Amino acid sequence: MTIFRKPLRVHFSPDKSLHESLRNILGFYPDNIALYKSAFRHSSAATLIKDGIKDSNERLEFLGDSVIGTVVADYLFKKFPFKDEGFLTKMRSKMVSRNQHNNIALKLGLNKLIDANKDRNSHPSSINGDAYEALIGAIYLDKGFDFAKNFMLTRIINVHIDMNEVETKEVDFKSKFIEWVQKEKKEFRFDIVNDGNAAADKQFLLNLIVDDKVIGTAQHFSKKRAEQLCAEHACAELGI
Repeated sequence: MTIFRKPLRVHFSPDKSLHESLRNILGFYPDNIALYKSAFRHSSAATLIKDGIKDSNERLEFLGDSVIGTVVADYLFKKFPFKDEGFLTKMRSKMVSRNQHNNIALKLGLNKLIDANKDRNSHPSSINGDAYEALIGAIYLDKGFDFAKNFMLTRIINVHIDMNEVETKEVDFKSKFIEWVQKEKKEFRFDIVNDGNAAADKQFLLNLIVDDKVIGTAQHFSKKRAEQLCAEHACAELGI
């Protein structure tokens, strides 16, 4: 059995309680506790630093999202050596979805560590998943990529993600896409190129437009299904 010795810095740290909580959740003591405090600081509890920038977890969230995407892509590439790019893209999308990240955060108990204002109802539903992404960013900066990768494989993917469920579960790409455009404050619309009556094959042909640029095209006998396919193409194109 591995014995974790408590570093001296933890004994005398004013953040001893957070050190211990993270040790219980993550399986290790952080080196740079300031990174993890930032990872759990929602923008509603952040203070202004300079030029409109706050000391919130948003920068770490950005970094962690990239680390997670890289680790998941590497994991899938090695786990499914005979699957094509389309399959791998769908699996990655499911594994890094906002809903998946929110669920992982709750399973880890990160919601208990988030520093936010008291009006929780005013916060977006992604607050927990955002904290999870920021946490991975903090681990990467604190311990390095190999450590962060091993943490994700052994403590997240192998424990909290059911790969059989992920493989068989259908994703609502339209909702996923709409969540992204709302977060990014972008305009979008579905343009009908051909409707079921005008088209010779009776299929709807749709374009998905974001900021006046076509980023997804699909056709199907069902308009709703065509919208889902458009959104799926858009998610792959935008790396959502």
